[in-house]
Amino acid sequence: MEIHQTVIRKRGRPPKRPEDALETRELLVRAGLEVLTEKGFAATGIDEVLKRVGVPKGSFYHYFDSKEAFGAALIERYASYFARKLERHFIDESMTPLDRLKAFVDDAQAGMARHDFRRGCLIGNLGQEMAALPENFRERLNAVFGDWERRLALCLEAAQQVGQIPATVDCAQQASFFWIGWEGAVLRAKLERSAKPLDIFTQGFFTGLQRA
Repeated sequence: MEIHQTVIRKRGRPPKRPEDALETRELLVRAGLEVLTEKGFAATGIDEVLKRVGVPKGSFYHYFDSKEAFGAALIERYASYFARKLERHFIDESMTPLDRLKAFVDDAQAGMARHDFRRGCLIGNLGQEMAALPENFRERLNAVFGDWERRLALCLEAAQQVGQIPATVDCAQQASFFWIGWEGAVLRAKLERSAKPLDIFTQGFFTGLQRA
């Protein structure tokens, strides 16, 4: 004999699905990345992020204990996104090593142009604000820059191996030089709303590699 059980549903909102929670957190992170690449951490209020997403403040604190925790999550997300971008360009064996670097530069420049040069680099923005940020951000930011430098150094070493740049070039040093100069160029591009600073820096960098 079959037993049929009647399920009585309670009134009110249906229980939230786990995927709904993930979606809300993802929306908050994406909105945070958009705002912080434009304005920076100190100038960005939680209310502005919430307004873009359309969720109440209580929802924010369900996913993040504080603005500091939110900032740490944004650093992690941006670092992961940028590492994938660099890997896609730097290991593309259909191009010579220096052309891989040029392809990254072109891609990054096009990305800034799409947003009218209003958005820059989240890691660079936070680095400029370090005096006003939680101290534990310093280690996180340095780790991200270190990762970028290691990836570029490997690309430059590959360029050495195929004779594109002299054997005397210190690839690790040049990788550090590139990112220091690149972040300054990005800042100036935002200031001028122009690609010119990026062009000036990268042309100088490639010329310097050949002369080393």
